[in-house]
Amino acid sequence: MKVEDLLLELRETVEDAKVLPLTGGKCLVDVDSLKELLDDIEDALPQEVRQAKAIVADRQKIISDAKVEAESIIRTAEDKKKSLVTQNEIVRQAQAEANEIITDAKLKSRDMRKAVNDYVDEMLRQADEMLTSQVNEIKKTRQNIKASQRPAAQVKVQKPETNE
Repeated sequence: MKVEDLLLELRETVEDAKVLPLTGGKCLVDVDSLKELLDDIEDALPQEVRQAKAIVADRQKIISDAKVEAESIIRTAEDKKKSLVTQNEIVRQAQAEANEIITDAKLKSRDMRKAVNDYVDEMLRQADEMLTSQVNEIKKTRQNIKASQRPAAQVKVQKPETNE
């Protein structure tokens, strides 16, 4: 089950809990059920982390592929440059064209690396936001559970204020 689904189930369990009278909104919940849900959430979180790591691994593959393609383009340009160096006029044209191709290849390689880095950064930012949100939700739920488990002696009954 996905972490989001488990958190939704946890929220529903807390929201559907019976409110105890005279406790200021405190609820009665099945602690074993909540503990089981929290265990399921803890089990699901590593999966989300693995997905974030896979994004980083994909980034490395994309960068590697871009480098290979750029090197191939550069090699092709250099080979073309060498083959055109037979006559004076051709030599000058070949050098200019090869330099232009090499420059273009380097620019394309840089642009591809930047695009990959931007994409991976955005994916990691989204994963970070999602994981942070989920961790905050878990902390809030744990606080609610702890608050609902306080002994009756700690619960203060507030007397209604009278307007005199």
